[in-house]
Amino acid sequence: MKVPPRIQPLIEDGLVDTVLGSLMSGKEAQVFLVRCGDETRCAKVYKDVAKRSFKNAVNYQEGRKIRNSRRQRAIDNRSKFGRDQQEVVWQRAEVDALLKLANAGVRVPKAYGLFDGVLLMELITNGDGEVAPRLNDITMSPEQAVKDHATVMTYVLRMLCAGLVHGDLSEFNVLQDATGPVIIDFPQVVNASGNNNAKAMLQRDVRNMTEYYAQYAPQLAETHYAEEMWDLHEKSELDPDRKLTGKFKFSTQAADVNSVLNMIDLAYEDERDRKNRMENG
Repeated sequence: MKVPPRIQPLIEDGLVDTVLGSLMSGKEAQVFLVRCGDETRCAKVYKDVAKRSFKNAVNYQEGRKIRNSRRQRAIDNRSKFGRDQQEVVWQRAEVDALLKLANAGVRVPKAYGLFDGVLLMELITNGDGEVAPRLNDITMSPEQAVKDHATVMTYVLRMLCAGLVHGDLSEFNVLQDATGPVIIDFPQVVNASGNNNAKAMLQRDVRNMTEYYAQYAPQLAETHYAEEMWDLHEKSELDPDRKLTGKFKFSTQAADVNSVLNMIDLAYEDERDRKNRMENG
């Protein structure tokens, strides 16, 4: 196939040997299969901000720390340089998250580096060596659903222990390889302590995954892992190896109206994205 312009410099620098084909196109990037020496890897080419369809990006970026003061000033001033740097920060967030979460015991693709808007990373495969499917493309037994749901909840807990919330977790962003779930797509990852939307996004992530697995194991629909995790987070009692129960005693105090409205907005956005993904395959 014709080499995408953004990947051509990687070929010239010897980082990529050849492009094998297009794997998938999402709202923030297009992913290609590439050959690097003896390995087949993924090359994630981030879309320009003008072409990216990821909604309300500012809600996800709140609380991200930028150490370079010149870069931060440029972003705050919204200059062209600042907009370019905002894109670098957006893309770099995924690389940083992949490295951090791999060390935290979350199954994610191995990142090999970010090169001018192209992320080289591990290709996740199934037991036959073929590209691993997304959860929305498979079915499973009730027993498998219960097992994998528990695994994903553990990963979400470990993300929170690492100070992160995925922010866009669903059956479209989880692959299934020979040993279980692998979580992908992190450019929108949220700072759990510095983002006012973190709790609502955690609840949405957990709800999405629970609704998916509850198709096969309906009893999972009665669990409340997000509330259990967030309560531990607020009490500073998070432990990456903690055994979660999925049970939570809700307060009888009046609800936080702003939080409820925020949850409604996120649910609406999520349902719209879900329909778009189903329509676009």
